[in-house]
Amino acid sequence: MESIELLLLNFEEVRRRSIKVWMSVPEEYLGWKPDEKAMSCLEMVRHVLDSEHYYHLAILNRGSLESYESPFDSRPLISVHKELEMAEPLRKAFLATIKSFSAAQLADIIIDRSDVGYKRKLGDMLLRIGYHESVHTGQLLDYLRVAGVPRVKVWD
Repeated sequence: MESIELLLLNFEEVRRRSIKVWMSVPEEYLGWKPDEKAMSCLEMVRHVLDSEHYYHLAILNRGSLESYESPFDSRPLISVHKELEMAEPLRKAFLATIKSFSAAQLADIIIDRSDVGYKRKLGDMLLRIGYHESVHTGQLLDYLRVAGVPRVKVWD
């Protein structure tokens, strides 16, 4: 398997497992959060989807964006299904961008996010994006544990 194919497989597997967790959250718990400063379950789903879009634009820009207008901000939080529906074309564009890179570009392109403390090669940045989603999926599983909600098995 080539490096781009492996990255795409990782993104697909991470998202498949995230969706499994997201869709398992009972409707009455979508607004639940462990404390007032935390994101709710549904806010966390939106955060992951919106962050992926932001990171996609940052990759295209080769660094942080000076201004970012989220396409999610004007939409009310309703359901996981609605969030996924909104994100679907953004996700397709993100994956198409990854497919457009060569293996050499994974090492040659530098993403400069000095404003938040790092510069990384494109390959590293792409792995960080998947890791970000994975961390929040684990965090959401913990939310469900704390709330006493049964959790789906993500290790299938």
